[in-house]
Amino acid sequence: MSADYYDILGVGKSASDDELKKAFRQKVKQYHPDLHPGDAEAEAKFKEVNEAYSVLSDKDKRAKYDRFGKAGVDGQGFGGGYSAGFEDIDLGDIFSSFFGGGASSRRRRNGPSQGANLKYGMSLEFMEAAFGCEKDITITKQDKCVSCNGSGAQPGTTPETCPTCKGAGRIQEQTQALFGMTMYSRTCPTCQGKGTVVKSPCQACHGRGNTTVTKKLHVKIPAGVDSGDMLPIRGEGEPGTNGGPYGDLYIQFRVKKHELFTRDGMNTFCDVPITYAQAALGDTIKIPTIYGNVDYKLREGTQPGETYTVKNKGIPNKNNANIKGDHICKFVIEVPTGLTKQQKDKLKDFNDTLTDRNYSKVSKFMQKLKNKFM
Repeated sequence: MSADYYDILGVGKSASDDELKKAFRQKVKQYHPDLHPGDAEAEAKFKEVNEAYSVLSDKDKRAKYDRFGKAGVDGQGFGGGYSAGFEDIDLGDIFSSFFGGGASSRRRRNGPSQGANLKYGMSLEFMEAAFGCEKDITITKQDKCVSCNGSGAQPGTTPETCPTCKGAGRIQEQTQALFGMTMYSRTCPTCQGKGTVVKSPCQACHGRGNTTVTKKLHVKIPAGVDSGDMLPIRGEGEPGTNGGPYGDLYIQFRVKKHELFTRDGMNTFCDVPITYAQAALGDTIKIPTIYGNVDYKLREGTQPGETYTVKNKGIPNKNNANIKGDHICKFVIEVPTGLTKQQKDKLKDFNDTLTDRNYSKVSKFMQKLKNKFM
């Protein structure tokens, strides 16, 4: 090795112990043989990283290295056998044996693994999301081959135990370093981690054990779902391996906009336009909710932007449909346009009869202007 140990780890010479450990773990994850099976260059990098950290993590060795370079630490027992920090790296079982003293070996058996989860995007109308509905959907996914029941072997035959890993799905390898032996495990290249090999592949699935299928599902959507919500359909994902369970299907919703209503959580909102005369004189009007219209007695002198809350007329709770949000409506006063001359004259005559008592806000505003600028 000719590269500088600090350069190998990607740190400066003033790096702290924590910075060294962090860099070491990142490099191990980057070059670990489990991630690069059969890659000799990655394996060499892995050994370099291990050797560099075994020196720089030792205060005495680091001091000698900083002063004399590699000549100061040659022959003092550094190399690929160092294993500090691996407890946080879930990349395979790594064992160290110093001075050739027999590393412990833990063979990780190839156990059942759950299948992959799937996601399906579904668009809903505003009212469908509010009150719930039922939908038929079609998904395309991997499923067990019906011919071999997922084994990958021709009917009448069975997969055999992998002769390379003896059914473990992983193999252990060791490398010799100046300080001792380093052992690590990686995915078996013969069976690709399955622990078994198929001598007579199923003709239907070509030995894969799975085939692409199209499946129809009837889905019940609860009331109250919103955009971004996920509905899990258990066991409708892809099949597991080595007898593992199926994954799940997650339906993610996107709720379309409504022409009248908006929502925030369980509460619904809408703007209710009223005329100038209705705002001034009051009136009995219809307020729309997602459950239908509600009668409301508009008070005299209703101001623009005033709101009214109709209790329990909002969105049902997803977990308890008996609990509902509220409906909040905001009154929007529409100013008439396209007036005739007769209408304008009458409006002017009417306006001339009004006093400050009728327009308290206008009166206060004009008084402030007078005090400030006049």
